Amino acid sequence: MSKSSYSKILSAVAVFLAFLLVVPAAQGNGCFSIVVGKDASADGYVIMAHNEDDTPPQIVNHYKIPRIRHTAGEKVELINGGKLDQVEETWAYIWSEMPDMLFSDSYINEWGVSIASDNCPSREDQPEITDGGISYMLRRLVVERAKSAREGVLLAGDLVERFGYDASGRTYIICDPEEGWFFCAINGKHWLARRVPDGEVAMVANTFSVHEVDLSDENHFLASPDMIEYAVSRGWYDPQRDGSFDFADVYADPQVASDSSNFCRQRSGLHQVAAQPIPLDQALPFSVKPQNKLDITMVMDILRDHYEGTELYQASIRTGSPYESRHNTICNWTTQTSFVVQLRRSMPLDIGIVYWVCLKSPCTSFFIPFHFGITKFPDGFCLEGDITSTDSYEETPESPFEVDILRAFSTFESFHNKVDNAYGSVIIRLKPEYERFERRAIALQKPLEQAVLQLYPVDKSTAQEMLTNYSNGLYLSAMETLERVLSEK
Repeated sequence: MSKSSYSKILSAVAVFLAFLLVVPAAQGNGCFSIVVGKDASADGYVIMAHNEDDTPPQIVNHYKIPRIRHTAGEKVELINGGKLDQVEETWAYIWSEMPDMLFSDSYINEWGVSIASDNCPSREDQPEITDGGISYMLRRLVVERAKSAREGVLLAGDLVERFGYDASGRTYIICDPEEGWFFCAINGKHWLARRVPDGEVAMVANTFSVHEVDLSDENHFLASPDMIEYAVSRGWYDPQRDGSFDFADVYADPQVASDSSNFCRQRSGLHQVAAQPIPLDQALPFSVKPQNKLDITMVMDILRDHYEGTELYQASIRTGSPYESRHNTICNWTTQTSFVVQLRRSMPLDIGIVYWVCLKSPCTSFFIPFHFGITKFPDGFCLEGDITSTDSYEETPESPFEVDILRAFSTFESFHNKVDNAYGSVIIRLKPEYERFERRAIALQKPLEQAVLQLYPVDKSTAQEMLTNYSNGLYLSAMETLERVLSEK
C-alpha cells in the first residue's frame, strides 16, 4: 500500500473514532462476507458466510434447481443482449433469489461451488464493454458450469475479459470445500482474484480488501493479463512513486475505500477471531490467523454483530434498536438474508454441504439448516413476484403479527419489524430462543447424518426425503417460536 493511501485510511479512522457521536449517518447499506480457510475451520473444510443487504422492500425466494441437459446449438442470452454457447449439461444448484435485483442472488452447486458478492466500487471511468457486458449472469454461469472454485474463478475471468463487467466493481466470494477465493471484478475487462490462505480467515465489507499481490504465485493469485500495465497507463500507479503494487489502493474508488463504516465492519469481524490483536494504527490485513478454529456458531455470531462491547456500539434510547446508529453494522436493518455454508467433502456432498440460512437480519431470525440433498425447500420459501409494496412495508410495524408458513420471508420480515420496534425488551426473550434452536439443530445434525449415510447408498431418494423432512420440521418449529416470543408478556 502506498504511503499516501495508508495515511488517508488512518486519518479516516481517527476522525471516525474521535467524532463518533457527531458524524452524519453512513450513506447506503453494505453486504458482508466471510471465508474460513479449510485449516482454520473446525470442519476441516472451507466455511463461507454472507449477509446480503439491500434497501427494503425486498423478498427472498429459494429454489433447488436440478441438473439440466441442453440441446446442441442452444445459447445463453445475457440481460444486455450478449450471447454465448450453452454447455451440454448444467449442474444442480441451490438458488437464493431476490427478484428484480441484479447483484443480490447467491448460489451453491452440487460440487460445493458457492458464490455471493459484495458491492466494491472501482475508480474505473472508461470501461471497455462488448455486447452490453456481463454482470447478473456471471454468478449463475459459474455455478452451472464449474466443479471447483478455481475453475469458477477462471471462468468468471474469461467472461469479464470477453464481455466486460458492466458495473463499477464487485468482490465475488467463490468457494468450494478446499479453497475460498475473492474475485474482484472491475468495470470493463480487468479482474483480480486472491485465494484465502488455508489456515486463515478473510472478510470483506464493500470495498476491495486485496492489497499485496504476487502474480507469479498462481496458486494464490490470478488476474487479467494487463492488470498492472493498465493501471500505469491510467496514472493510477507509478512503481517509482508508489512502491509495490497494491490492488485495492490502485483500483478501488478512493472515497469508498476511506469510508470508516467499511473499515470498522471489516475490522470488527477480523478482530473477533484474530489470534493477535489488530492495532488501530495499521491498515487492515486481507486475512488473519484465528485464535481458535472456527465452527459455524462462531461465524453466525460475527454475522449478528452490532459492535456490542465496543465504543462503536449505539442503540436507540426509545426502542433499544442497534439499527439506528450513525454507521452501518455487520448485522443491519437492511440485511434481507444471511447464510453460513458448511462445505464438507468427507461424505457424499448431498449430505456434506449444509446451507444454514435465515431470512431478514440474523439477530432477529433463526439459521435453519438445509442439506444439499433436499428435494425442495418448504413451500413458503418461494413467493415468486410477491414483492411487498413500499406502502405495505411501512405499515408492518403497526399491523398485527401473524405466522404464515406459506409466506416465510414475509413472516420473518414482519417479525423483524415488530422486534425492532421494541428491540430492547423483545431481544431478551428472543436471543435464548434462537440460541436454543440452533444448538438443538447442531446436536441433531450428527445422528441425522449418520442415519442418512447408512441409507444413502441403497435408497438415495428416501435418504433425500429424510433430509427434506428434517429441514421442514425445523422450519415449522422456528415459526412456532416466532409466535410464542411475541405473545409472551
